[in-house]
Amino acid sequence: MRGGPPPLDSQPVLRPQSPMCRNIRTLFNFEPPATDEEVRGASLQFVRKLSGFNAPSKANAAAFNRAVEEVTEVARRLVSGLVTTAPPRNREQAAAVARARYAKRFGRSA
Repeated sequence: MRGGPPPLDSQPVLRPQSPMCRNIRTLFNFEPPATDEEVRGASLQFVRKLSGFNAPSKANAAAFNRAVEEVTEVARRLVSGLVTTAPPRNREQAAAVARARYAKRFGRSA
């Protein structure tokens, strides 16, 4: 019978930083450009969504971590390789628009 969380020493290397339901954010065409941390965060969310794991079991940790690293590499190449004629978007303005949309939709601030 399984009861309670596993011991801390059996946890995978990647520990969840945030809930799985967090949205994956657009990373292309922002000023300043997306950081490696943002690309890795989006990749982690993508792998979580595909696998259905917020944190994988010890048996799946290696495959999960490898997938996060591979998706991060591919995502960085994608974001770096995309081109547009549109001017870069401002992060603060985009965040303000998202907060306003959230407040209008849910009647409270984000």
